[in-house]
Amino acid sequence: MTTAKHSAPPAADAAVVLPAVQATATTAFEPAARPTMYFIGVTTGKSSIMQVFPKWAAHLGLGAVAIRGIDCKWHDDPAVYRHVVTFIKKDPHSLGALVTTHKIDLLTACRDLFDKLDPYAELLGEVSGIAKRGSAGGSQPLLCGYAKDPITSGLSLEAFLPADHWRKTGGDTLILGAGGSSIALSCAMLDPQHGDNLPRRLFITNRSPGRLHEIEEIHRKLAVKIPVEYIHTPRPEDNDRVLARLAPHSLVANATGLGKDAPGSPLTDAAVFPEHGLAWDFNYRGDLHFLVQARRQAATRHLHVEDGWVYFLHGWTRVMEEVFHVEIPARGPGFDALGQIAASTRT
Repeated sequence: MTTAKHSAPPAADAAVVLPAVQATATTAFEPAARPTMYFIGVTTGKSSIMQVFPKWAAHLGLGAVAIRGIDCKWHDDPAVYRHVVTFIKKDPHSLGALVTTHKIDLLTACRDLFDKLDPYAELLGEVSGIAKRGSAGGSQPLLCGYAKDPITSGLSLEAFLPADHWRKTGGDTLILGAGGSSIALSCAMLDPQHGDNLPRRLFITNRSPGRLHEIEEIHRKLAVKIPVEYIHTPRPEDNDRVLARLAPHSLVANATGLGKDAPGSPLTDAAVFPEHGLAWDFNYRGDLHFLVQARRQAATRHLHVEDGWVYFLHGWTRVMEEVFHVEIPARGPGFDALGQIAASTRT
């Protein structure tokens, strides 16, 4: 006779992970029974955050909090986004959310529901974080939207890009995709704080032209000082041709979501990476075909290949800081400890 083994239920004051919800315009969201953070994405249940969050919450002393995924379709109906944000705004124990994939679409649909947007959210027209702040004399807290990606992408790039890389090498940058993450990375990379340590040229490609026009307008506001080309690439072969134009030591970033939320890569298997280049996939889970392609050439082309794990760490900690009103280190031993905790969950 065998006895079934059951894991012990979490302590009453421990963080919990709640089942993900597929959102529609009429989904009946269950009111939160404890302080809850949401993850608005596409396949949230597959994210490592569902294993990491309870451990981080314990480490940070957050107490009896919860996380729940809300899955929306790519470029979902604006009514779906409005339904989700309205629920978070009105539910007392729903404290905020991290938004991925839907950052631009969600803000476009819900701008009037936010009481305050940070400067990057205003500039980029996206939100990656939602949090509540004290009300202005009323009983309901203010709903605030944050665009954290310029900060998180900058911190993540800093972690692997050699010091003075652009000044020393004359390399270019190719960002595949023109969504919120692409815009944020370009803003972080071209920040005036870098002086003349900038890529020689910047190429941004996308399958549809609309987003290219949006990012070009943002760069015009920022008075970008290096040559930038915005290239419509409806097929992976088109991206291959842009890749072939890059100088040695160039950075190639996959910010399309392909390889995570949808299978595949923005490049074909015939694509050739720049010699001594850096290949960075913003994804850390999924089929990661872009990473597979880069790793095949890592030895022969002398590539540094980076996945999206550190980007994942910075993305979540910067938003959790706003949602739970706590200070979370972005560098040093404190951040390293959070990284080690998260790494213990990776399979």
